[in-house]
Amino acid sequence: MSNFIAAADIRRLFSSAMSKMYQQEVPLYSELIQLVNDVNANVLANDEEVKAQLTATGELARLDIERHGAIRLGLPAELATMRRLFSVMGMYPVGYYDLAPAGVPVHSTAFRAIDADSLNVSPFRVFTSLLRLELIDNPTLREKAEAALHQRSIFTSRVIELIEQFEKDGGLNQKDAEEFVNEALETFRWHDHSPVSKELYEDLHRQHRLIADVVAFQGPHINHLTPRTLDIDEVQIGMSKRGITPKAVVEGPPRRKCPIFLRQTSFKALEEEVKFKGPHGEEAGTHTARFGEIEQRGVALTLKGREMYDRMLNAAREKTGGAPTEANAKQYMKNLAESFIDFPDDYRALYDQGLAFFYYQPNKQAAMQKLKNFAEDEVSIQNIAQLIDAGIVNLEPIVYEDFLPVSAAGIFQSNLGEGGQGHYDSQSNQAIFETSLGAKVLDINEIYQKIQSESLIQCLTELKQLRD
Repeated sequence: MSNFIAAADIRRLFSSAMSKMYQQEVPLYSELIQLVNDVNANVLANDEEVKAQLTATGELARLDIERHGAIRLGLPAELATMRRLFSVMGMYPVGYYDLAPAGVPVHSTAFRAIDADSLNVSPFRVFTSLLRLELIDNPTLREKAEAALHQRSIFTSRVIELIEQFEKDGGLNQKDAEEFVNEALETFRWHDHSPVSKELYEDLHRQHRLIADVVAFQGPHINHLTPRTLDIDEVQIGMSKRGITPKAVVEGPPRRKCPIFLRQTSFKALEEEVKFKGPHGEEAGTHTARFGEIEQRGVALTLKGREMYDRMLNAAREKTGGAPTEANAKQYMKNLAESFIDFPDDYRALYDQGLAFFYYQPNKQAAMQKLKNFAEDEVSIQNIAQLIDAGIVNLEPIVYEDFLPVSAAGIFQSNLGEGGQGHYDSQSNQAIFETSLGAKVLDINEIYQKIQSESLIQCLTELKQLRD
């Protein structure tokens, strides 16, 4: 019998270590955590329905440790090794996101756990972007950027050894897992000494601030670490009250009784001192990239629900005359609320119309009283609507564990500031991304469908046992 530690437990260790490191690097993040904790405590104390829902889905216990991070990589080889590193923690590439049409020269995936039980142990996710060097329109600058990236090594030699050991043996013991966490953390640490010249940094910066953030540093420093709130509008107000400047609008859908997908906001990126490589020693400068972000997660939508969401979001943007800005923030939020007026704001309606994914859970008390009214063969998939109507089966929303490209681009752009390329005329290329990754990305909808289907089978099994 092996003494390997579970991948979910390694992920939980790593997430905790990452949070401690980021609090030391960005003290304002600690203030953000306290604000989110205060808002969440208030919601749970005053909204029994939300508390009961989180309890039923297993999310309540994970709420205070829930985080997502974001990193940006420069080379295909870095992405391929990052996939192997995350695999040690039971994190898989889920979904493909192309941010170039929104003016951000990257394409991305999210590394995360993929089954409900593992997610509830540790829902840590890392939105991982790969710089699209081909989108740098100046050939000389593109060559300099690629050369700079090839000069760096973002992984310690020991973490590579531990990844190889994991791949060979199928796991890590407690001691090796703890060493792996410490070594892996080094990849994500902030470095205030740049390996490139100030001149090259400024050239990259003029092309696009994100390009400078990727190319001009020793590694892919974590650029935000995001806690989950139960009321993002209260956090948005709370940031201002605490002297933290929030972005102009909350990205994603409008406020709803039944939250859908993902809503995000952030505080402005910090200006940090950096020492650049110079011909006669170091040159002082600054860099702005790392920021604080907060998210509120709702139910995962089906393809049908996603199409409706995209249509309504686009309508709000068209009516406003484009993406939200500080100048049009109020009008945009008004247009957004009006655009979504016909999107059902009731879980049963979302279920009946096939717009969202749900867990099926047995209501044991109702089952004991009412199952006698159903024949044995009526406790079946075909009769699930009747079982729900009878209150024997409860529906609980499956939380959206992924991201929204328009929202991600909006967060990036609001923290990168004005200037640089506004858009990129390029083809989305998932095949090239997957070649760089060394694997296929997993289909987001298939994961939610599998979780929903498994919960239905489990629910019917439990009901049949109760009936017997």
